[in-house]
This record gives sequence, C-alpha cells and structure tokens, in this order.
Amino acid sequence: MSDMRAVLFDRYGPPEVLYVGRRPVPVITPEEVLVRVEAVSLNGGELPARAGRLRLVTGRRFPQTGGIDFAGEVAETGSSVTGVAVGDRVWGLLGRRTGSMAEYVAVRPRQLAPAPGGLTPVEAVSLLAGATTSVTALRGKARLQPGERLLVRGAAGGVGSVAVQLGAVYGAHVTGLAGARNLDFVRGLGADEARDYRTTPLAELGRFDVVLDTAGTRQGAVRRLLAPGGRMVAVTVDMNRPLASLAGLLASTVHGKGRIRAFSGNPDTALLSEITRHADRGDLVPVVDTVHRLEDIADAHRALEAGGVRGKHVIRIG
Repeated sequence: MSDMRAVLFDRYGPPEVLYVGRRPVPVITPEEVLVRVEAVSLNGGELPARAGRLRLVTGRRFPQTGGIDFAGEVAETGSSVTGVAVGDRVWGLLGRRTGSMAEYVAVRPRQLAPAPGGLTPVEAVSLLAGATTSVTALRGKARLQPGERLLVRGAAGGVGSVAVQLGAVYGAHVTGLAGARNLDFVRGLGADEARDYRTTPLAELGRFDVVLDTAGTRQGAVRRLLAPGGRMVAVTVDMNRPLASLAGLLASTVHGKGRIRAFSGNPDTALLSEITRHADRGDLVPVVDTVHRLEDIADAHRALEAGGVRGKHVIRIG
C-alpha cells in the first residue's frame, strides 16, 4: 500500500484541469488515524478554489487537491490513539484543509466520529458538511429558538437542505428560498413556506428572527429582512467577487444594525457525534443529487456549477 488514487490539478482553470493521479498513502503519526475513504461530497467552495478565484488563500503550489469530508472505514491507528479501532465505520471532516478526495486520508481522532448505522457511506457523507455547518450556524451563532421565524437562502442545496430540516427540528417557522422546480422538494424537507428566489421580491417575505445565507449574494439587501433583535449568519461569500464580498461581510460585523455573523467551520468529535445522533433518530434525511465515480470528478464540478442542485453531488471512491 505505497500509493493511492487522488483527484489533483496542476493549474487553475475549468473542470477539465482535474484528473485522477497517484499520491503516496499518508504515513500516520502516533496520534493519527488512517481512514479508507468510501465516499466524499463535492462542496461549493471547491469550485472557485479550482478556478483560481481564491488563489490568495490557496496559493500557487501544485498539484492541489480537493475534498473536505469523508465516510469510510478505519484502516490503521497510531500507537497513541485510543477509542478508535481498525474496521470502525466512521465519518468526519478535515477542518480548514482539503485532501479527502482520495482513497485514504490521515486525520486526528477529534476529526471523526462513528458514522450513522442506518446510512450508506454515500448517504452519510451527503449530510455531513451541511449538518455541521447548519448546527453551528443555527444553534451556536444565531441561537435559534422555538417559534422564531427562520429564512434559509439556497434551501435546496447541500447546506440549505439540511438547515431546513434542522430548523424544523428546532421548532422554528421555516421559509426556504429556492428555484421554482425545487419548491415542493423544500416543503417536503419540513419548510412551512417555500418561495422562488427569482420571482419573489425580498420586500414580500416579511421579517425574520434568523436568516441563514448560503448564497453569498445581495447580503446587504437580505440583511434588511431582519426583525428587531434578528440575527443573520452567512456561510459563504459571493464567489464571483469574493474579496469585495468578504470586505462587505467584515464591515457588517462592526457597522449598522443586524450585523452578519460568519465563521470558519472546524468541527470536532462532539459535534460530529451530535449529527450522528440526529441521523440515527431520523431527524435528518440524506439528499443525494447524483453519485459520481472518482474518474468523473470533472463532470461533478460541471454539474454543480450548472446550479439547480438538490442536496449533494457525491463521489464514490473504489
């Protein structure tokens, strides 16, 4: 087991720059776990990273790779690791780095947890990044309360589809913004109302106690939908103008009413285990748009860029 397949790219550009190459299998330290990856989801931030729109962060060292989440099986444990054994079914996230779009990944035990028993790896990984983001945003940052009005932008997507479900679990009145063809789908996830984001004027939506923004565009206008004491949490910026959008987001944290909260996710075992319990109880339903082979990663990027996604594009490895 000297090398493995992994998604790589040697320059920034369109989906065609992606290819499946070979990399050494990670050599774990005594404090790490080696996981054989069975499925990984494609997350929205990987598109601008591949295209080079985030090069101030991602740099110019190549080859680069992708993937932030994973579901699979423990293949090896370091000598200092306790509580995790070879053969355990696990899921997890890499935090602020990428690299799970490969056959193996090395992680610290705090970056994983037992996977839900009733879900396949493909189903499980479709929930993971969206669920950890949504729990942190709705409960940790916005402190959403039962009976409050929650607006979810991008309600059919990878984060939004989970946020709608969690909003209902938390007892909120949930309104989801999505494309016209996805409105019934969003209602089926637990939304009390679903509106077409293309045709519904923002002024018609009313006021909300909490806004979860997964779109990143028009954040200033959306911010004005907050009721007194309302909280807005943004989980992305406008990827077509990331620097300007980020500057506006940062400015909103110190100027004006209804500041926009933002965060960089780095979930630990406790949060991952909470998501496992939600999934095991049936609070969260996996939403898999399409399953792709590792070799079809460029097709997956093109499909996500085309929009209209329901849940997640998932890459099956192996």
